Amino acid sequence: GQTTRDAARAAAGGSALGINLSARMIGYARQAARRERIGNVRFEQGDAQIYPFGAGAFDVAISRTAAMFFGAPAAAFANIARALRPGGRLCLLTWQPLPRNEWIREIGRALAAGRDLPLPPPTAPGPFALSDPGRIRTLLAAAGFTGVETDASSGAMRIGHDADDAYRFLLGLMGWMLEGLDDHGRG
Repeated sequence: GQTTRDAARAAAGGSALGINLSARMIGYARQAARRERIGNVRFEQGDAQIYPFGAGAFDVAISRTAAMFFGAPAAAFANIARALRPGGRLCLLTWQPLPRNEWIREIGRALAAGRDLPLPPPTAPGPFALSDPGRIRTLLAAAGFTGVETDASSGAMRIGHDADDAYRFLLGLMGWMLEGLDDHGRG
């Protein structure tokens, strides 16, 4: 809910709504908003693909690395487009293709421990589902968005406050890659 709380702070004369499938994430976001005394924000558990947003209810829709996990991105973007007022804007932050993500590529190679692990299909929900600017343009155009612009950006990636924090993050993100390895392979 950090992005939604930031949006609420920026929308002093308006409000922000955060949607997430995870009840746990919604609970955390609500607590954080109360703790930070942000009164113009609301969090709802739901699926952006089918959530009953009011038609034309929003000026802006934003997603920081969440839209790439949509199971049905065409449906989700069409639903979001209906929720935007005429002239409303959508801003997405997604990962670039795997070859441009050295950190995950190299960590993945290390965790594979010499095994050939298949990559998910490029359009399957996951970190790289919206990494192709052409696919993004096609999906958004089909949903009714116009003037779609993409911009590549790169920079340092911080994955934890310390080594233990980074380990927990990586284990949560890529721990599945250790399945099937013996103790020696896990070492």
